[in-house]
Amino acid sequence: MPRKKRRNKFRQFTIVALLCTGALVLWLYFNKVAEFFSMDRETNFTLYPGFGIQIPNGYAIHGIDVSRYQQQINWPMVKQMKEKDVRLGFAFIKATEGIRYTDGSFKRNWRKARENRLTRGAYHFFVAYRDGKKQAEHFINTVNLLPGDLPPVLDVETLDGTSASEMQKNVKAWLKTIEAYYHVKPIIYSNASFYNNYLHDQFSNYPLWVAHYLEPRQPRVSREWKFWQHNEGGRVNGIYGFVDFNVFNGDSTEFSAMLVK
Repeated sequence: MPRKKRRNKFRQFTIVALLCTGALVLWLYFNKVAEFFSMDRETNFTLYPGFGIQIPNGYAIHGIDVSRYQQQINWPMVKQMKEKDVRLGFAFIKATEGIRYTDGSFKRNWRKARENRLTRGAYHFFVAYRDGKKQAEHFINTVNLLPGDLPPVLDVETLDGTSASEMQKNVKAWLKTIEAYYHVKPIIYSNASFYNNYLHDQFSNYPLWVAHYLEPRQPRVSREWKFWQHNEGGRVNGIYGFVDFNVFNGDSTEFSAMLVK
């Protein structure tokens, strides 16, 4: 009889333990769900129907980036567009790629953006296995920066089949050559994942323009960033098709401080 009582007590203990474990699992699950929805409620985005996207609140300066894929842009319409409290204050324009290619719309976009008093910046699409210095020289031969322009941008997103160390060597050569010529620190553009995996440790002293779409708060990089490309599906009057949207992480004084003198 005592042995049977011990068995019953063991069974009771097991049942209680299982119930407690189940309750704990349920509590953790619902806590995570609640946390998820709480996070969603805390995201400060506002839908701007004219732009066709939600735009993060709390940023005063908004901009786009374009290339030949947007075809011929009506820059006066871009400059004039405004919805609620948002108008476009800058445009990054693709200039070059690799050691030979120049974007077919660059010259026109570069000229028209300035004519319409939209702060402009030029970017180079980096080919990781190509010589970094030669790529920089191609950019220099293409882009004439003037006071009031944004610093040159290096768009680096892929390894292109080469090693990380080779890519980093070529990136350093591009940045060093560009900084020596224009006397301004270049901006690095990359998506959050690529930057965290391949660039963070060696390039944290360069201004960062980071792409991270559908991120509810801000880009997931463990460093300060200057520009955030938060959406690739925006609409702008005067531009064919979709266009990338960006915000500047700072006020007008900080923005002006970045510009070429």
